[in-house]
Amino acid sequence: MKRFPRVLATALTAAATAGAALLATAPTASAAATAAYNGVCGSGYKVVNSSPVGGVGTVYLTYNATTGKNCVVTLRNTTGSPMYIVAYLGVLDDGASEPVMDEGEYRSYAGPVYAYGRGLCVEWGGVIGTWETFNTGSNCGKRAAGAEFAGKPGTFAGRH
Repeated sequence: MKRFPRVLATALTAAATAGAALLATAPTASAAATAAYNGVCGSGYKVVNSSPVGGVGTVYLTYNATTGKNCVVTLRNTTGSPMYIVAYLGVLDDGASEPVMDEGEYRSYAGPVYAYGRGLCVEWGGVIGTWETFNTGSNCGKRAAGAEFAGKPGTFAGRH
C-alpha cells in the first residue's frame, strides 16, 4: 500500500479545513548541511525552486526550457541506511495529467520524476522518513493574458 497519497490527502485536507492555503515553515537544518542538487534530472535542467524537508534533506524542482519539462528529486543530507523517501510532481491546470512520484526505501534520494509543465502550474514535494514538504501553485510558467491559477499558492511542511 502506498503511504504517500494518504500523506498528501492529509496535507490538502488540513489546508482546506483552514479555509486557505496552509503556510508553515519547516525547522531549519542545524547540524546537517543542506543536500546540494545532484544533477540527476539530466542536462539542461536548472533548479527553479527548492524546499527543506525538516532538517534531513531538500526537495528540488528543476525545469528544462528546451523540453518544457519539470523534474523533482528529493535528496537526503547524508547517505545512510534505506529509509522512506518520496519525490512528487503534479501539473495543476492541464486537466489531463496524473501526478507522478517515486517512492520507496532509498539510501540517498528519490526521483527523478518528470512532467511537462510549459506555461502551467505545478505542485511538487517530497518526504524523507517522517518529514514532508509540499508546494502548490507557486511555480507557474508564463501564462496567456488573463489566465490565472485558480487556487492559492501555499506550502505545507512538517512531520506526519
